[in-house]
Amino acid sequence: MVTPHMDHLASQSMRFDRAYVQQAVCLPSRISLFTGMRPNSTGVHDLQTKFRDTIPEAITLPQHFAAHGYETIGMGKVFHDEQWGEWSQWIDTNKLSGVKPYQNPETQAKIESLRQEARQKGLKGAQLRRYTRGPAFEMADVPDELYHDAAMTSRAIEVLKEVKEQAFFMVVGYKKPHLPFVAPKQYWDLYDFDAIQIPENYYTPKAAPSIAQMSWGELRAYSGIPEKGPVDTMTARHLIHGYYATVSFVDAQIGRLMEALEKEGLLDNTIVILFGDHGFKIGEHAMWCKHTNYEIDTRVPFLIKTPWPSLKADSTTALVELLDLYPTLCDLTALPTPDQCEGSSLLPLLKDSQAPWTDFAYSQYPRHGGVVGYSVKSPSARYTEWRSKKTNAIIAREYYDHHIDPDENNNVADKREYQSEMTRLSVTLNKNLINK
Repeated sequence: MVTPHMDHLASQSMRFDRAYVQQAVCLPSRISLFTGMRPNSTGVHDLQTKFRDTIPEAITLPQHFAAHGYETIGMGKVFHDEQWGEWSQWIDTNKLSGVKPYQNPETQAKIESLRQEARQKGLKGAQLRRYTRGPAFEMADVPDELYHDAAMTSRAIEVLKEVKEQAFFMVVGYKKPHLPFVAPKQYWDLYDFDAIQIPENYYTPKAAPSIAQMSWGELRAYSGIPEKGPVDTMTARHLIHGYYATVSFVDAQIGRLMEALEKEGLLDNTIVILFGDHGFKIGEHAMWCKHTNYEIDTRVPFLIKTPWPSLKADSTTALVELLDLYPTLCDLTALPTPDQCEGSSLLPLLKDSQAPWTDFAYSQYPRHGGVVGYSVKSPSARYTEWRSKKTNAIIAREYYDHHIDPDENNNVADKREYQSEMTRLSVTLNKNLINK
């Protein structure tokens, strides 16, 4: 990947090479991170549930910092369904001047034509949005700032200048590389299309239960993608190209933001954190998007850069979770940690990347029909139990030996040699996630 700015930030940070989300989809993951609580505790497992309905007394990260004298500023994709009341200052970036989801005139004309058809058919709400969805990818030869993330970065830089003389907690929520994969042509040009191929494991993991799979409806909602069955190879390669381009596009915006921090004299007294809210499949396991318990969906980038020489730049393979961020920030800023936090402060690892640490990270994902997959990552494997919510009975299991199968292509849960380890992992899964 062409990501010079994230690479540079990583070289100045503690890089957590094995960091995991608590549920591999936007809203539940973000609510977990910003409350320090697992999805079972927040009650948020989908994109519809409002966390203030389920945990009205929870103290979010911006609330906590605001209560201790910080100006808190949020913009972009933060809580997913934005909670305006959580911030000292919320900046709506959904209506930035000149910014549109798509920039090619032919794409805009096609979408407008679909809108007219939809109106004639009387479609409204979700039906209207589905009917008028644009393509899954777009390459446009236009300036960066005609797309949301670049325009938002410019606004973020302005805000930095306004708040630099006071204590601030600021979240800049980049939308990319989320679908649709839209970015200026210069970022597409960083990659040779002829060299892009579909993943080697473009197949369902062997012996994996069907409940563990997903039909990638998120991608199918875009025009040009079949409602059923696989995408053709050429479309798959264009999608992968678009994903690469959007990653490099957002990398450039992160570079601009970091440059502004330095220009405003803030690098020496500001903690910088970069994370993703879930992983992503671009054809691996013959699937797209997220929505599983597989390693590729639950593992995320996670960097913490501090201004203190005693916390040196390094990398660690310790198993950490995004809900660890809340108590970590409390420790780094000498704030009390709310009792609601279920993660662990990463300060020991920031001091020593080889410090003793837990052997487990946990994730979960619900399926239709009242089934939930509970997953535990150990240093050597991933074990998942699919359970009925009604009876708690195990209906399927998965075990992937990461020593010999790091891409999780072969479920060996039925192999006798793994039964003892699976029993051990089942005990910790029940103790620390399912029945907690």
